Amino acid sequence: MAAPAPLGTVVQDQCMTPLSVLDLAPIAEGSTTAQALSNTLDLARHADACGYARYWLAEHHNMDGLACSATAVLIGHLAGGTERIRVGSGGIMLPNHAPLVVAEQFGTLATLYPGRIDLGLGRAPGTDQPTMRALRRTLARPDGTSDEDHFPQDVLELQAYLGPPQPPMSGQPGQAAQTVRAIPGVGTEVPIWLLGSSLYSAQLAAHLGLPFAFASHFAPDDLMQALELYRAGYRPSARWPKPHAMVAVNVVVADNDSEAAFLFTSLQQRFLGMRRGQRGPLPKPVPTMAGLWSESERAMVERMLLVSAVGGPERVVQQLARLIAATQADELIVSCAVHDHAARKRSYQLLAGLQHRLATAASAAQTVAAG
Repeated sequence: MAAPAPLGTVVQDQCMTPLSVLDLAPIAEGSTTAQALSNTLDLARHADACGYARYWLAEHHNMDGLACSATAVLIGHLAGGTERIRVGSGGIMLPNHAPLVVAEQFGTLATLYPGRIDLGLGRAPGTDQPTMRALRRTLARPDGTSDEDHFPQDVLELQAYLGPPQPPMSGQPGQAAQTVRAIPGVGTEVPIWLLGSSLYSAQLAAHLGLPFAFASHFAPDDLMQALELYRAGYRPSARWPKPHAMVAVNVVVADNDSEAAFLFTSLQQRFLGMRRGQRGPLPKPVPTMAGLWSESERAMVERMLLVSAVGGPERVVQQLARLIAATQADELIVSCAVHDHAARKRSYQLLAGLQHRLATAASAAQTVAAG
């Protein structure tokens, strides 16, 4: 009989839902950007040792509390500092970039770290309009459309840059991408995912036969409908013959429920600040949110953070089991915005060690749902 996996290790098993990490490189209150980047590398190494499947970073700009703006640079740093885990974007905001530039960046990463790079693409800019202008992308094209309107064409162009080489001027779809090649990039076939918090991205992912990740960790309202549309309209592709859906979830695991609830107040305060138009570092946790928000603000924050699992091990297992049973997710990608770096690492370690219990609980929840 094989020895059991060490505590805090994700076990890759067909009966288990793979777990991955979503990191925004948070800058904690009282800390620095340099420390945030150091923490991100440390957490990536920790996730690698714990057996998580992927470690994704999300592109954001002009955000005081996030250090992940140069996403491709940071991905290369983490890939070079880890051994096994896949590293990628969750995601690159394609309207901010020319597809050729993204293809060259990720083609270079895939050449340096073969078999370990993912390219998740988002349709939103990930910032405000003044910052969009500073990024040198247009808000409106001569025909009156925006860069977001051209997202499907940009995805196809990017796929062509990363795909097998074709003869120039072949007359086939993607011809322009072969007239101008991404070097490095061509032939690397970096796996592309579509990300989103809307029905649009789900339908486009289905149409293109691509895996889909839903941003339910901050926008849960359309989660179930998006997954239904994605699976119902899915068109098989060579790489992905079946639909593959990843669900994003906030998770804070601690030794007991009260400690986890205390740690979770940092994220609650951040979302409260977003509601009030206030930006800043990730706040320190507080004993209670009472008195910090109005009733309407509390309701708004709780709605945005609905897809969250917060508590001691038993509580988190039950919460995630219900989520897996309801969504039939092929993967979960976990965001853990905790102010204290050691507590954040501890949360991911505890979660990794719960996977056997989670698989059993999810199976039971699915049986109840089916009956």
